[in-house]
Amino acid sequence: MKFSKSWAIALSIATTLVSHAANAQSFPTRPITVIMPFAGGSASDVVSRVLFNKMATLLGQPIVVENKPGAGGNLGTAMAAKATPDGYTLVGAASGPLAANLTLYKELGYDPQELVLISPFASFTIVVAASKKLGVTTIKELIERAKKEPGALNYGSVGIGSSQHLAGEYFAQVADVKLTHVPYRNIAQFGPDLIAGTVQLGFAWYPNVSGPLAADGAVPLAVAGDAQLPVLPNTPTTAQAGLPQYTFDGWFGLGAPAGVPREILERLNAALNEALRDPAVRVRFEEIGAVPIGLGLDKARTFLADEVVKYRDVITKAGIAKIE
Repeated sequence: MKFSKSWAIALSIATTLVSHAANAQSFPTRPITVIMPFAGGSASDVVSRVLFNKMATLLGQPIVVENKPGAGGNLGTAMAAKATPDGYTLVGAASGPLAANLTLYKELGYDPQELVLISPFASFTIVVAASKKLGVTTIKELIERAKKEPGALNYGSVGIGSSQHLAGEYFAQVADVKLTHVPYRNIAQFGPDLIAGTVQLGFAWYPNVSGPLAADGAVPLAVAGDAQLPVLPNTPTTAQAGLPQYTFDGWFGLGAPAGVPREILERLNAALNEALRDPAVRVRFEEIGAVPIGLGLDKARTFLADEVVKYRDVITKAGIAKIE
């Protein structure tokens, strides 16, 4: 019996599809590695391990985290982008490396098309915090002080282009004030200086200012989101504080090399979203100050495209020079 060329091609495609479906159904059959592009102990690292522990139970295989910090998250992200696209090497996908850095850095070390966002899973609303030594207790007082002393007030961040830096720049744009940015190497250096008043302000994720707040060395002025944070029940939103135009957050998610078969991406996406529905995971997220935000694959793609534009606009308006 003879087969036409077109029939042979169709048979090959069908065989490939069946093979992919079978692989996805059995996936995973061995441990999964997630390259974390930030240092261990960071807010993103902590919240990721909470989620991955639950995902590992659902998937029936361990999820091993490898911290590969450097170049604003680009180093670890580039390593993951070049990995074999089989679903066994993934990446902690953050708003910095996947969105902001596309505008910030002259060279990323990878092509953004080499990665796909499986889903964001945690949003960290920015907390506007002031050193107690500054003597301001509300957003209104902060803006009045900043207008009287242009550039005299400073704020710290974990580096140029970080979420904290961009959140501070965006606040200055919305409030029409001038602030001075003080970049730090890591958050451990920022906390003591905020308490001491050496640096006066912070636009940071809750875990990054929880120490100074707990030590009564800093006061939370507002949270830059649509709702108050359960960990800061007495702190108003920026809308409640009189600055509704200012909302800002950073997010963390899970990404993969772009060539991973759709069926495997769907399997990972389903496990991620199921893990986010677990009450124990949600309670732990709340304690950390994180908000769960799981999306489907297609919505995750749209979400990322919108985030690239959002960060590009803030960076461009602030006139931040590209990082070599």
